[in-house]
Amino acid sequence: MNENRRVRATTVVAVRRDGAVAMGADGQVTMGDTVVKGTATKVRTLKDDRILAGFAGGVADAFTLFEKLEGKLERYPGNLTRACVELAKEWRMDRYLRRLEALLLVADQDHLFVVSGDGNVLEPDEDVAAIGSGGSFALAAARALRRRTEMDAGEIVRDALEIAAEICIYSNDRITVLELGPDGVSGGREHS
Repeated sequence: MNENRRVRATTVVAVRRDGAVAMGADGQVTMGDTVVKGTATKVRTLKDDRILAGFAGGVADAFTLFEKLEGKLERYPGNLTRACVELAKEWRMDRYLRRLEALLLVADQDHLFVVSGDGNVLEPDEDVAAIGSGGSFALAAARALRRRTEMDAGEIVRDALEIAAEICIYSNDRITVLELGPDGVSGGREHS
């Protein structure tokens, strides 16, 4: 793909705290030096609203990976770790899937994973993970907020995304946050 037309996007961050997990993303999609969409939704629920998933990269690629992940979750019910490992193995070995340009962030009540096409399934040491062009900024902010405040997971995600949007030119402040607590999913809130 021509570097000037390359689609660049996004910031996705997830935080687990006090029995809850929150995941959020900005809404900006950039192609070259042009913002082509400001209100994209990059986080969603899977498996009867018990799993949160977000993507960074090509939208069509991400939807393909979400479908593959859902298939793995059906095959390995209740075992997010195994489903993510099997997805990463298939993604790395399959000739078609290897060409997909995306990263996934996947979380449930007990786990938080970054899944990539090179076969990695990474579970962070802290209950914070981020992906995308603004991921490093959001990760640093979320870690600091988690360590130094009593904010809940959703508040940390929201603030970390707002900070990343101030720094990363490929991220905006049209933020969607999903939260998964002991009683299931709440959220889907958009903040601007």
